[in-house]
Amino acid sequence: MTHLSSQEKTKPFRLIKYFTFISLISIFLGTIALSLLNTHWARRMHLKKSDDYALLLVENLNHQIFSQFFIPMARKFRKIQLRDKEQFDVLDKVVRSTLYSFKIDMVNIYDMNNIISYSFNPDWVGKKDVGGTAYQNAKLGRSTSKLTQKGNFWELFIGIPKMSKIITFAPIRAEKPLSRLSGPVGGVIEIVQDLSEDYKAIFRFQIFVVGTGAAVMGILFITLTFVVRKGENIIQQRALERMKLKEDLSRAEHLSSLGEMIAGVSHEIRNPLGIIKSSAELLKKQLSEKNSSTTIPEVIVEEADRLNNIITDFLNFAKPRTPNFTPCQVEEVLEKNIPFFSSQIEDQNCSITKRFEQNLPKVMADASMLYQAFLNILINAIQAMPEGGEISIKIKSNDNGVTIFFEDDGEGISDDVFEKIWTPFYTTKEKGTGLGLGIVKNIIEAHGGEVYMENRSQGGARVGITLPIKQEGCSWKLS
Repeated sequence: MTHLSSQEKTKPFRLIKYFTFISLISIFLGTIALSLLNTHWARRMHLKKSDDYALLLVENLNHQIFSQFFIPMARKFRKIQLRDKEQFDVLDKVVRSTLYSFKIDMVNIYDMNNIISYSFNPDWVGKKDVGGTAYQNAKLGRSTSKLTQKGNFWELFIGIPKMSKIITFAPIRAEKPLSRLSGPVGGVIEIVQDLSEDYKAIFRFQIFVVGTGAAVMGILFITLTFVVRKGENIIQQRALERMKLKEDLSRAEHLSSLGEMIAGVSHEIRNPLGIIKSSAELLKKQLSEKNSSTTIPEVIVEEADRLNNIITDFLNFAKPRTPNFTPCQVEEVLEKNIPFFSSQIEDQNCSITKRFEQNLPKVMADASMLYQAFLNILINAIQAMPEGGEISIKIKSNDNGVTIFFEDDGEGISDDVFEKIWTPFYTTKEKGTGLGLGIVKNIIEAHGGEVYMENRSQGGARVGITLPIKQEGCSWKLS
């Protein structure tokens, strides 16, 4: 019941936990998607800038070729022929000096017949019809660019191809002096830029963004997991405490009703019981005067006393009295308990050993109530050793309280009995009421202490009692 109730209490928190985890995963996936979109946008921007950059280079190269090659060579040779080594070398010098320090992988210049007249690669000079549609567009005065990439499927898919190049075709025009207008198209220039390193740099930035996002989300996940577990433990602990309070309240209400019933029944029983006992004592006296040997009056008196003790146990359990706190020594209370069992200890071949620390502090307690609690524990210990054995009593202390241990050499407590050991009216004895340990628990808890019972590893049982040195609201000094 407690387990189910605690689960019900933690359901709202679990919904919050699942919602938070799902939100965290959604944010992480959104970060990856945003990173991919940003990378795509960065590549497009880079491609656009590379295209503009290439057109700017073409414009500059067009001017240099016209001013430093075409005009001087036309004046000197009257005709432009790149098959002439001198003219080719002059053009090569103009092109390379103009594009020096720029990241240009290849330059090709086509004549109007789609023949490569100049190239960084001398083996390509003289090749025909290799310009394609881009050449035809440039011949008509339109500049075009295209991106070419090489690599396997996965390299292209994740954005790190082995090679990425942008190829730009643009017309070469004759320039009119003192005019911003260009002349007719005289050829086509092809510029190839290698963007492989730039694309790799963009990919590394993408990995950095995703890695940073993953690290941040990982830290948030670990933190959230820690907070969630802490919160679950707190909620579960509070739920268990709440259930325990409900159980204690229910138990208190039950005991209150039981106490009222027992008090009424005990009052009605004690009056006739007192008459029965006094009548039996009077009958015993009269028979003793007549020298009668009958033991019936003695049995009646004995059983009346036993019944009176049972009623007293009922009243002590159902309506425990409030302790009258005074400074007292626990060992002194125990020293008064032990002589009570002297005859019973000898009859059952038992012994009691004491191990008390020196200079034990006083505790604020009701000595008579402690006497009754210790008495019940010692009675249980003796009854647990019908064949005899040793009862060990140990007392130790610290700054917070005094702890008393009662240990016996009996058979210990079985698991099925252990679960019901503190239940009122539960007993394994034929003549027991099942209230002895319940009375002990009530007395110790009324003193603000704790009591527990466990089995010893070497056999037998151990009862531990801890009593605080000071009670709340009490202030006293040792004289």
